[in-house]
Amino acid sequence: MATPYKHIIWDWNGTLLNDTWLCVEVLNGLLAKRGREPITEATYRQNFGFPVIHFYDYLGFDTDTDSFEKVSHEFIGDYEARWLEETKLHPQTNEILAQLSNSGHTHSVLSAAKQEALEFGIEHFGLRSHFTGLMGADNIYAEGKVGQGMRWIQQLQWEPQEVVLVGDTLHDFEVAEAMGTHCILMAHGHHTPDRLAKTGAPVVHSLEELVKLLH
Repeated sequence: MATPYKHIIWDWNGTLLNDTWLCVEVLNGLLAKRGREPITEATYRQNFGFPVIHFYDYLGFDTDTDSFEKVSHEFIGDYEARWLEETKLHPQTNEILAQLSNSGHTHSVLSAAKQEALEFGIEHFGLRSHFTGLMGADNIYAEGKVGQGMRWIQQLQWEPQEVVLVGDTLHDFEVAEAMGTHCILMAHGHHTPDRLAKTGAPVVHSLEELVKLLH
């Protein structure tokens, strides 16, 4: 039976862009500078969340206002120095976006990444033609995207029940709930499958599996 979804709102980092490993490497670089032990990707995926300041608290960073701002700038600087050269899209991203477009779905992106970085990344990977809009953040502090989502859903021509948000974190589920849309969660990103499953939303392990669910 065909799904009721007319429009797909995609998360970017972790959902379409395979960058979890790079976030772990960059964080471990920051921890090493402060004489702290590195974390594993498994630890990262089990504990990362929004707002990011709480995750930095968990890792032992000093997160008073000035220090959190400094760590955030360090992280973004180290991440941006590497991501264009080293990260890739998840397998079949371009092809699957085209396939879903051909079956009548429209697409947009809702991201906690800064707007300029989001636009640059989408262009860099040759994806811009797939999307009717890109909604990023206006700062680097990864505070969450509920406000962005509420603004975006009001701009779309579709009713919330005709929209599905595809993301890879518990926060994506929270955003979908706030917007009143459906949600499907990808287990190949920044959160573990067991964390995602607790939401009750469908969890898939690849974009190919997602396509089967959407058809």
